[in-house]
Amino acid sequence: MIYRNLAHVPPDFGPCAITIGNFDGVHKGHSQIMQRVRAIAHQHGWKTAVLTFDPHPTRLVAPDRAPRLLTTPEQRADLILEQGMDQVLILPFTLEIAKLSPEEFVREILAAKLRARAVLVGDNFRFGNRAAGDARTMEELGHKYGFSTEIVQAISRRGRVISSSEIRRLIEAGNVSLACRLLGRPYALEGGLVQGEGRGSKQTVPTLNLKTHAEVLPRVGVYVTRTRDFAGSRDWSSITRDWPSITNVGYRPTFNGHGLSIETYLLSSLDGAPPEKISVEFLRWVREERKFENAEALKAQILQDVGRAQAYFRRLEEMTAPAR
Repeated sequence: MIYRNLAHVPPDFGPCAITIGNFDGVHKGHSQIMQRVRAIAHQHGWKTAVLTFDPHPTRLVAPDRAPRLLTTPEQRADLILEQGMDQVLILPFTLEIAKLSPEEFVREILAAKLRARAVLVGDNFRFGNRAAGDARTMEELGHKYGFSTEIVQAISRRGRVISSSEIRRLIEAGNVSLACRLLGRPYALEGGLVQGEGRGSKQTVPTLNLKTHAEVLPRVGVYVTRTRDFAGSRDWSSITRDWPSITNVGYRPTFNGHGLSIETYLLSSLDGAPPEKISVEFLRWVREERKFENAEALKAQILQDVGRAQAYFRRLEEMTAPAR
């Protein structure tokens, strides 16, 4: 269940084990915290919950330092529920919330409204007016207001701390395969289709042109991707159409293009009506975008790119095929 403000929180929201944070991207580090929340809640017969914020607090208190976000609040909430959480509160981060002292935040929201019995936070967690409270403050206030506090250390993979900021950096550098490993899934762009200039169908290869409002975009270049008929649903089990694909993020320099475009070529037949909305998952970097002498040279390069993508998907099938 997703709640968008405190007024909608029901009396039976708690008792709960809850974790608090921005959880942008809902990556593998977040997943491990939520696994721990589930374990504590199961042990005591409590509900599991996540408290997150919209907008990101820095957009209100320090807008010049606000990060570009990997996920919208709605995407974030859906991903959190997929982790097995019972409920998500997306708390509007207002001036009134920002002005609460650490004790007021704990007393009025965590204890009184959400009926927290266990609170899990990262070791770098800050809260309250001017970020006056930290994880140790939460621990002290928990003793006073009837909940335990567990401080979770940052999680690393191959010596690299898993964090939303690191994943943003990787995606914007084009290292989508490593970002995928830290996220626990491919990074995807969602959106509707827009009409291109028609050159693909006549001069090179036909493409689907994505229009997205995503804040974090992969580095300009060509990628192996998987494209899904999004159809307004994030329940991948209900999606009936998806295609291996190759995607160019760039400015179409061969045609002196203006403005960034995201063009996807499907490696298998579309079969049926074109989708109205798609999700493009970025799997692997292929090459830089560059200007070619003419459309024929670009088409020849695209066909080479397609060959590399097809080889990637063949290897993937071999790796995931059941042993005989």
